[in-house]
Amino acid sequence: MATPAEIAGSVFSQHYNCSQSVFSAFAEQLGMDQETALKLASPFGGGVARRGEICGAVSGALLALGLARGAQLPAEKEGIYRLSQEFMRLFEEKHSTILCRDLIECDLSTPAGYQAATDKRVFITICPVLVRDAVEIVQKLLETA
Repeated sequence: MATPAEIAGSVFSQHYNCSQSVFSAFAEQLGMDQETALKLASPFGGGVARRGEICGAVSGALLALGLARGAQLPAEKEGIYRLSQEFMRLFEEKHSTILCRDLIECDLSTPAGYQAATDKRVFITICPVLVRDAVEIVQKLLETA
């Protein structure tokens, strides 16, 4: 059976976005089919609809954490907030930020910025690392939380 990191890498190599790659890597083990996971995570690529905001790998990771440990009642939400904050702390510890535009140093919201990202090969050199690291952090947190 493939590991979440292998699943995420395979999904990303098929040109799915970072969020889809990370979230779908955990979907089946958390009771969600792959197709639904890919649909649900699809708007979060490129820092949320290519706006350069929160990294898609981070968004996908937070979706996975929510599916695994999310609150069903309002009074239970503090636990998922703490877990999510710990994820973001660990991701920032590795990459200094959770913002897509800062991680890839390109503005995906414009055609010129997207072309610059393609020319700089960020989808080959940077994004796969972010996807792998997000998956590994989620795995660690799910094992210890």
